[in-house]
Amino acid sequence: MAIDTTSIKNNAETLARYEVQREMAQAERNKKKYKAQLGAVSTLDTALKALGSAVKGMKGTDKSMLINTAAFSKEGVASATIGADAKEGSYQFFVEQLASRHQVALSGLGANVGNTGELRIEQNGVTFSVDLATVDDDNNGQVSQEELAEAINKHPDNKGVKATLVRSGGEMTMVLGADKTGEDYKIQLSTTATASGALATSLASQKELSKALDAIVYLGSDNTGIKLKQSSNTFKDMIDGVSLTFNQVHKPNDKPLTVDITRDQTATKDKLNEFITAINSMLTTFDSLTGAGGTKGERGALAGDSSIRSIESMLNSVLRTPFGGITLMEFGILADTNGKLKVDNKAFEKMLDAKPQAFEKLFSDKGNLLDTLDKKMAVYTSGSTGAMKARKDSLNSLLQRVEDKFGELEDKYQNHYQRYLKQYTQMAQVMASMEQTFSLFGQSLQ
Repeated sequence: MAIDTTSIKNNAETLARYEVQREMAQAERNKKKYKAQLGAVSTLDTALKALGSAVKGMKGTDKSMLINTAAFSKEGVASATIGADAKEGSYQFFVEQLASRHQVALSGLGANVGNTGELRIEQNGVTFSVDLATVDDDNNGQVSQEELAEAINKHPDNKGVKATLVRSGGEMTMVLGADKTGEDYKIQLSTTATASGALATSLASQKELSKALDAIVYLGSDNTGIKLKQSSNTFKDMIDGVSLTFNQVHKPNDKPLTVDITRDQTATKDKLNEFITAINSMLTTFDSLTGAGGTKGERGALAGDSSIRSIESMLNSVLRTPFGGITLMEFGILADTNGKLKVDNKAFEKMLDAKPQAFEKLFSDKGNLLDTLDKKMAVYTSGSTGAMKARKDSLNSLLQRVEDKFGELEDKYQNHYQRYLKQYTQMAQVMASMEQTFSLFGQSLQ
């Protein structure tokens, strides 16, 4: 009787699989469960970070939920940055003079400025000196305009003067310009170099390209208004919450510029809707990950999960907390039947008209809604210590343990397979031997 090796292998495989099938099935179930949870936690992490980014985008010293706007009677004369605390009203301005940077040109310096004496530069009560003997970088016994300009620009005591070189028609001119506008930043030059030298001669004939002027603006008309003078063309908080930058001078007998500050109800509501959309997107993610299953759809991978319940509880708690003595609900921001936020437009508009600053404080003051939400979200989304990272690390560790278990079960399967293969082979050999023996007597085992 020939030994049926195929049958022996099949039987050994069947019995070996039976030995590990229960553990293998459990490992497969664990792998499926952990992968589903990891995918769900990654989705949750992405949603939390998206909400965190939206919150960060709405908070900050230069951000506000209450949007005010400025309308000008004439375009091009001024621009405005309007804060949340700006008061509605109409204002008039007459621009007599714009602030400008001082700028002087030094011509005739030639290829060698001179290598003795000092160039002294005074601005806003501060003087620094450039020693010509120390700026000959190539040690050729001469000081070029390039070397002098570099020495001026790199001087440690230079806080506001920039030296540049202008070339025209084969001639080079050094231009010294103030970094800031205003009378205080006027540049004054002097030298101890030889009076007949190139530097002293150039200073004596220096040309003023631009005067150092302060801005002069009248609140009201130029005849009866309040005169305002400062070094910058941007007047901050001249009106509470309003920063105005003037760009154009009025001509005599021109009408003053009228600036109307009003609340932009539509833009304010758009900002609120931006917040509500971000929150509702997060709540939708909660719903998809925690669904109970059954007739309402497939069971969510994080259904009944304590960590997601804690996040949802945190979010709901922050949204219900009064900030600045007022809540979202008082501004008509309510939860609908599905638990999502919605706006009662009439209630919102009525409350916004009555308490606009309360709306801003509810969201934007330090320690209020956006700030609180941002800090609490960081507990979950921090890249190094966040709860979501820890949860993903834990699930990846469990998945690795499952992979290790598959390796152990493969070894276990092979051990059982080799044992059964050996047993079946030995049994087949015995039966073949017995068949051969019986055949000598004309008999068969069949």
